[in-house]
Amino acid sequence: MTYSFRAPRRFFLASTALALTIVAVPVYAQPSAAEGYPNKPLTMVVPFAAGSVTDLLARIVAQPLGDALGQSVIVENKAGADGNIGAAYAAAAKPDGYTLMMGAASTNAINPSLHKNLKFNAIKDFTPITNVASMPNVLVVGSDVSARTVQEFIQAAKTEQYSFASSGAGGSMHLSGELFKSMAQLPDFLHIPYKGGSAPVTDVIAGRVNAMFCNLPLCLPHIRAGKLHALGVTSNTRTPLLPDVPTLAEAGVPGYDVVGWFGLFAPTGVPQPIIDRLNHEVVQILREPKVKALLLAQGAEPIGNSPKEFAAFVQNEHDRWAKIIREAGITPQ
Repeated sequence: MTYSFRAPRRFFLASTALALTIVAVPVYAQPSAAEGYPNKPLTMVVPFAAGSVTDLLARIVAQPLGDALGQSVIVENKAGADGNIGAAYAAAAKPDGYTLMMGAASTNAINPSLHKNLKFNAIKDFTPITNVASMPNVLVVGSDVSARTVQEFIQAAKTEQYSFASSGAGGSMHLSGELFKSMAQLPDFLHIPYKGGSAPVTDVIAGRVNAMFCNLPLCLPHIRAGKLHALGVTSNTRTPLLPDVPTLAEAGVPGYDVVGWFGLFAPTGVPQPIIDRLNHEVVQILREPKVKALLLAQGAEPIGNSPKEFAAFVQNEHDRWAKIIREAGITPQ
């Protein structure tokens, strides 16, 4: 015998309403990933020494970012291994938006092609937030070097063993010099790496090293004081801070173009609403006249793009430097 049961219509409607209510509760009860963020201080990791250009830019951004978020943003320097120690530390941090990194072309685009067995993946382990600023390097010499043009420098470097300093192997200063060596066909142009800071500038001024492809903010005061002589900038356009200094491309090394850049990153996995909030705040900060003027005075051009645009830029830079490093046979020292 077969039995059938037909529920009353009002029972069906009541059950359906109850089910919808039960299903709907989690949807409306689930808090936004950015709700209440931030409720404690943030850390901005700088994978280079205090006093470096990356450190300088991080500190320019950190204070107004803290003001905008209502929490302190503490700059923490974790230098070493060409920026790889600090980058590995930041990549492994909890992806909750409380640990950020002011990265650079070296940490997030160059190092993967120079160093083996990195403890982080420069592309996969970071979420780009925004490109903060870019700047050229400038080829400078001390008073002991008689060359006052790029061509004179190249001719002298072909007959004598010249050296160039950098803030560390694998950084934009180092790569700028190695690319110059390759494109200018210098047989022996010795790289002398330092562990960041102002020591390489001091040694170029003192004549212990012949030259340096210096980040503009680091050397600009010494250029203006006459302690260093600027021969050429590495970008494909002149900088308004040194309008009489030619680009290396126009001064005798056609096609030469290197620009350092510095951007804000978070560990992969930080919720998108937090990434968007950080992007919004930093972009607004970079548009503030006082911040913009401060960066421009240091030779840095503020950028402030979207996470998507910055991610595409980082990938392109990663691929570009991989090709340059491979073709030039550049290795870390």
